[in-house]
Amino acid sequence: MTTIWPLPRIDIQDLSQIDEQRPTALLTNERSWSRVSSLINLPLVIQAEPPNADLNLLRQLSEGLPEQVEVIYAVGGGLVADIGKYIGQMRDIPVVIIPTALSVDGFFTPLAAVREAGSVHYVDTKPAERLIIDWDVIKDAPRRLRGAAIVELLTIVTGLLDWRYAADRNKNTASTRYLPWAASLMAGIAQQAFKIAEGVGEGRIESLSTLLDLICTEVRLTNQLGHTRPQEGSEQYFAYAIEPKVSRGRGVPYADLVGPGILIAAALHGQDVNPIRETLLSAGTRLSELEPDDIIDTLHELPDYVVKHNLPYSILNELEITTERARELLSITKLDR
Repeated sequence: MTTIWPLPRIDIQDLSQIDEQRPTALLTNERSWSRVSSLINLPLVIQAEPPNADLNLLRQLSEGLPEQVEVIYAVGGGLVADIGKYIGQMRDIPVVIIPTALSVDGFFTPLAAVREAGSVHYVDTKPAERLIIDWDVIKDAPRRLRGAAIVELLTIVTGLLDWRYAADRNKNTASTRYLPWAASLMAGIAQQAFKIAEGVGEGRIESLSTLLDLICTEVRLTNQLGHTRPQEGSEQYFAYAIEPKVSRGRGVPYADLVGPGILIAAALHGQDVNPIRETLLSAGTRLSELEPDDIIDTLHELPDYVVKHNLPYSILNELEITTERARELLSITKLDR
């Protein structure tokens, strides 16, 4: 059976207008909850602040959910949204997501990104029952997070390059075959993302509203296709591979991993990285959060990494990286600080 999932119901409203009567499990983090707790009154049964999306932890949270819980609220960013969707699927309980920033497209998808065996894996769930957007909360988020989901749209640039690269080598599967019409539509979404980046970085509600529209359009299209090849390629594989290195320290938000990944992937494909770099910076994406040595080590590992984790074919499958080439890439992308 093939299922084409819809978007969640999206309500744009003040959080103070929420009237929830069902016994609730809350997934959040300290920073997000401190921003909105005074606005939301929930009939809480249990509250958790999970530190990561490790699959073993998610299973424990799912198994430990009290029987009386009838709804899960995920308040914060992509991490709690993914965990909420996973637990909701495992326990057949509806999920309500309240983003405190437009930081990922995962708020809208029928998937949960979980961590297992040193990589990211997607687990089919279903969309959240409801998504609640309060623009006052979103626009007051830190600049680096407020509209970080624009990175998910800019990955279309390199995702399409990898999708076509794989098609030219007959490496796509039957279910992920290259479709010119889909590539054209996705390219149009990326083009609009470039246009709104400055407004997103400045917190203009008009630009953030357009960002919401573009994310919804991107997710609808990937739901229709049944895969994410048009917007997920070597740029995100880089982010998957480097994440364990940075998580050993203070951790780095996902957009700050994928942003540099986009620049590296674009350079590998021979593209001019400067317009992409300027767009990322204008939107608030930080490009100096990764240590150059970690980037070089990750570049060395990537050809084996994509094979080990059976990631969809990309330019990384044919990458031959020397230390000299890695340093050249850092210089081209200005990630050498």
